[in-house]
Amino acid sequence: QVQLVEFGGGLVQAGGSLRLSCAASGTFSSYSVGWFRQAPGKERELVATIAWSGGDTYYADSVKGRFTISRDNAKNTMYLQMNRLKPEDTAVYYCAASSSAYMATLEGHYNSWGRGTQVTVSS
Repeated sequence: QVQLVEFGGGLVQAGGSLRLSCAASGTFSSYSVGWFRQAPGKERELVATIAWSGGDTYYADSVKGRFTISRDNAKNTMYLQMNRLKPEDTAVYYCAASSSAYMATLEGHYNSWGRGTQVTVSS
């Protein structure tokens, strides 16, 4: 398993942008990786995922066209560029890695998790 640490959360006004980073210890080029989020009182949900090759991505409908997931396997880092942020994007964002799927879309497929970073979007 890889160890994951998120960076880049914070407070931003609606319409603004943030870029989250997730650094992995060890080599994660063979893992599919994803971003999840959990808002207060809600279940954790998948935001976006990217295959180990970087060639395929998946986005939740709520963020499609506004968020972009990417990865740099040489740096063992993945990113989530978030544009046109909305108050409903407010949540703790988690990065996760899966060694069991080419592009994991189910939470149960992920076996490594970061501790999360808070993103707050003010109206």
